[in-house]
Amino acid sequence: MAKGRSSTIFFCQNCGYESAKWLGQCPGCKEWNSFVEETVSKADMKSAGSVRMGERPQPCILSEVTIREESKVLTGIGELDRVLGGGIVQGSLTLVGGDPGIGKSTLLLQVCRNLSESGHTVLYISGEESQVQIKMRADRIGQFSDKMLLLCETNLGNVEDVIRKQKPEVVIIDSIQTMFNDNVSAAPGSVSQVRESTGVLLQLAKGLGVSVFIVGHVTKEGTVAGPRVLEHMVDTVLYFEGDRHASYRILRGVKNRFGSTNEIGVFEMREQGLTEVTNPSEYMLSGRPENASGSVVACTMEGTRPLLVEIQALVCHSNFGIPRRQTTGTDFNRVNLLMAVLEKRSGLQLAGCDAYVNITGGMKIAEPAIDLGIVLAIVSSFRNQVLNPKLIAFGEVGLSGEVRAVSMAKQRVAEARKLGFEVCVLPWVSAKECMSMGESRKNTDESGNILGENKNIVGEGKNAKGMSGATGDSVVFTEPVSGMQIIGVKTVQDAMDRLF
Repeated sequence: MAKGRSSTIFFCQNCGYESAKWLGQCPGCKEWNSFVEETVSKADMKSAGSVRMGERPQPCILSEVTIREESKVLTGIGELDRVLGGGIVQGSLTLVGGDPGIGKSTLLLQVCRNLSESGHTVLYISGEESQVQIKMRADRIGQFSDKMLLLCETNLGNVEDVIRKQKPEVVIIDSIQTMFNDNVSAAPGSVSQVRESTGVLLQLAKGLGVSVFIVGHVTKEGTVAGPRVLEHMVDTVLYFEGDRHASYRILRGVKNRFGSTNEIGVFEMREQGLTEVTNPSEYMLSGRPENASGSVVACTMEGTRPLLVEIQALVCHSNFGIPRRQTTGTDFNRVNLLMAVLEKRSGLQLAGCDAYVNITGGMKIAEPAIDLGIVLAIVSSFRNQVLNPKLIAFGEVGLSGEVRAVSMAKQRVAEARKLGFEVCVLPWVSAKECMSMGESRKNTDESGNILGENKNIVGEGKNAKGMSGATGDSVVFTEPVSGMQIIGVKTVQDAMDRLF
């Protein structure tokens, strides 16, 4: 066994941890059942730690290091440039992940088209499709200039030779799971192949100053297939999200060494390719029914961009012993928690009811700021009362039924005001922040309650209860310019007393 030319090594698919035997739990990342068996030769082990010979680097004094502005190349797609931090950095390595058919190749082909038209040499390397298939997709996008080069190859050695010979400015690898290195005996797509192939591309990007985009498939858990070390090696990690049955797509930055990760890009998939959505809130709310119970608009923050989404809830009596709960686009356990808060703190008998909660448009939101919107949608459906279609709500709900403050409240209110919403229900602390010390206070009394004629904030002519200060734990004021009514509440019960 010791004289054999190859040996069996077990790799953790999550973090790349190596072991001579199979382990149920990885000692590195503590994941269960993540080890896979691979046959690795001794030549592979030597090549894994080898680097190209050259001039040895010498340490330098930190204070003497000169900082130069990194030149960035605009892709011609504003939403992508926003996520990248202003454009493509020379010599960067970017990983683009997403479900099959989500539009990764289409997006990168559009990037190639824009860059080639701007005079940049682009090399698109495909290991999954033939030249004819790529040409057919490219014809749907538009005309490409002569600066666009195409190569269908899976041998990484040949790919490296072409890159060194052509010296393109931008290289697209579609996908990293199809590339194989002759120095590694494992099958393409294996842990060792993906790791070694990415290492070679990293050396090319840094050594030649070539900007490289690599496409990575995702697992059923939503992470990029292959070792977790892959995400640590690259400079930028982008995830392309969305429902394949819906037309919108979201590009989210998970890691970015050259910019912020608090930005997203919103696209719409059309026949000609991906189109930028400059106003995603208006797009998400299009076609919303205005006279249906269980429908509430909430505001979430995707990075620094406020996004308005519709939350729908359907609550009905259960015909079985165990009620059915189902969620789409939000956390299932979070909805169960909010229903328990409603039953304990507000006395709603929800234990024997089926409940279905949906974020329209296929959105997936994990921010707790939509808690208040989910609660109001559930109560609206349970009581079969229609809320004002021009009402928006946001705020985090605690286990005691309190409504906690959320970040960027002013930006959320401004987005709702821009789209014509008339009533905003938000945490009491956030309402105090939004209330200016000048003009808006002229419309409120000493208790913060609105003066003069009260507006309807419940749809279909149903007057709000307690608009003159029934609870004493809420603040209501009207913005003097837009006329938007701001309702700050401390608890879920306060919101229910105001709206139902």
